[in-house]
Amino acid sequence: MSIVIKKSFPFSFDTSACSSCLGNCCIGQSGNIWINKQEIINLSEYLNISIKDLKIKFLRKKLYKYSIKEIQLSKNNFACIFFDLNKKSCSIYEQRPQQCKTFPFWNYFKNNIEEVLKECPAITKL
Repeated sequence: MSIVIKKSFPFSFDTSACSSCLGNCCIGQSGNIWINKQEIINLSEYLNISIKDLKIKFLRKKLYKYSIKEIQLSKNNFACIFFDLNKKSCSIYEQRPQQCKTFPFWNYFKNNIEEVLKECPAITKL
């Protein structure tokens, strides 16, 4: 068991619980999965495709930034395009964006703890 506690967050996160989850952090309401320039380069190398092809196939431009595309599963239910629905795991885990790496320690959840408690079984209120 690996419990992570971060200063100023009112909860802890048990990283070992991810293996028993069904990908709640990768599935749900539509949102933005931000990916920066260096992450785009790394991901294109990891997938062995050009940056241009990566952007066309897997990313969407939102103003001056890029977000990973989602697939619609049902009404108001989406999944990251890189989430393997059969294996219930991230297909690019080694090259996932920083946004994914830092979940659930996002500033948004500091004031919305009930939301993250419902979403993630690995969260425990302190």
